[in-house]
Amino acid sequence: MSDNLLFAVATIIAGLAVAGIARMVVRWLEKFAETTETKWDDIIVAAIGTPVQVGIVAISIYIALKDFDIIPAQYAWVLSDKVLNSIYILLGTWIASSLLHDIIRIYGRELAEMTEGDTDDRIIDLLELAVRYVVWFAGIMLVFVNLEINITPFLAGAGIAGLALALAAQDLISNFFGGAIITVDKPFKIGDRIEVDTYYGDVMSIGTRSTRIKTIDGKIVILPNSKITSNSVVNFSEPDPRVRYTVPVTVAYGSDFVRVRQVLAEVVQDAIKNTEYFAAEPAPKIFFQEFGESSLKFVIHVWAKAYNIPDEVKDAINVRIAARFAAEGIEIPFPQLDVHMRK
Repeated sequence: MSDNLLFAVATIIAGLAVAGIARMVVRWLEKFAETTETKWDDIIVAAIGTPVQVGIVAISIYIALKDFDIIPAQYAWVLSDKVLNSIYILLGTWIASSLLHDIIRIYGRELAEMTEGDTDDRIIDLLELAVRYVVWFAGIMLVFVNLEINITPFLAGAGIAGLALALAAQDLISNFFGGAIITVDKPFKIGDRIEVDTYYGDVMSIGTRSTRIKTIDGKIVILPNSKITSNSVVNFSEPDPRVRYTVPVTVAYGSDFVRVRQVLAEVVQDAIKNTEYFAAEPAPKIFFQEFGESSLKFVIHVWAKAYNIPDEVKDAINVRIAARFAAEGIEIPFPQLDVHMRK
């Protein structure tokens, strides 16, 4: 028994030595593969390298246990051909999983980069995640079949687990497909200024699960894609970045409203010519809106070149109005209440 144990240990040590040599060969092959133009050799070497080393050690242990009679009789089932076949199946599953994953990761990414949208990028992400689970599940089921274990309960359990997972991940799934809908429908793109629900800002990124918006006060809002697809979206960047701003103006009762309109028109034209904020077309419009409680109310509709300069636009108009009204003697009223007393 002691000689058999010695031979068994020597067999395992030899297996470890062979595995070490295989590791050095794999490292050399990896370096050689890096010098070639094709990626196939990189994929194949990465897929078979570690499984082969593990397989050499596992098979050496199996041979040591089987050929040198060092395992107790009650555990003899470990040395059956079914166990060896199971080892082969697991090693093959490992290789297949790594091979398919790397093919999708490398060549799938290359194909995805050739397209403008990122729907295919999301599909690649999903495939990379799914391929490992699918291949390993199939490999484990083959091991059970090889060991003559009834796999029906496992398949039924997998179906129930899949249903439970689908229910638990319904938000994740809805957000994923929401991202795909955003990519296909293209209601906005990165850099656009949008308004969704109560959120207003610039689109920073469109991800698989969510979209990031930077608000005008610098805060980052992360919106689930499902929320975006289920709400109305206002895009201020498309199809034209120009936007119309409304500037209210009030003057005191008794003012010459014809002259007021003329002055406002001159103010707007001066702002258009001497600042970089305004668009000449469409033409600005001025309206006398109503008789207020203590003022005559006008409104200016003017078009800005971009959607992200509201303060600059209003400042340029209001500063000029204040200066011209002061020069023209046009009074800007303040809220007041007249009280009449009867004796």
